[in-house]
Amino acid sequence: MFQAPFFRRDFPALEGGRVRLRAPEAGDYAEWAALREESRGFLQPWEPQWAPDELSRSAYRQRLRRYRIEFDQGTSISFFLFEKERGRLAGGISIGSIRLGVARSAHIGYWMGERYAGQGLMLDALHLVIPFAFNRLNLHRLEAACIPGNRRSVRLLEKAGFQQEGLLRSYLRINGVWQDHFLYALIAGEHLRNQGEARA
Repeated sequence: MFQAPFFRRDFPALEGGRVRLRAPEAGDYAEWAALREESRGFLQPWEPQWAPDELSRSAYRQRLRRYRIEFDQGTSISFFLFEKERGRLAGGISIGSIRLGVARSAHIGYWMGERYAGQGLMLDALHLVIPFAFNRLNLHRLEAACIPGNRRSVRLLEKAGFQQEGLLRSYLRINGVWQDHFLYALIAGEHLRNQGEARA
């Protein structure tokens, strides 16, 4: 089994001013299931179609096993996003489809519980994940895709410095329908330049 040289045995944890990112754990199940259930109508239009047992404990255990396998293979890191002040689960973010060699790229994915949307927490999470991907994982390019009608996601990516590169036609099957997606990307050098401009 391939082990990416930059991955350690344990999942990393990232911490900022308002958010903490860490690996999903078995003990998070009840809070995760409750947040996803109460946010079902908010999330389903932008996600793959939910399975009938989507929020069951067995499906959650399978999810954790997949996260661990992908981490051990060096292809993905999945985080739960917690608001630091009260320690509550607010969403999730992942660095997936990691490719090394001449590509050194990955895809960013994320979800947010409805009650936490619009508070800037996911932007804070991206401000942790982006430097981790470029500096710790030594990646060169990060990509993200979003449905054109998902204005929240479009604004989030643009605030984080991603640039729109084009339209991916019939790209992903979302909520049971093949959907077009905007492709956004951020290059390591651009991120460093953005950081320098922000400090100036």
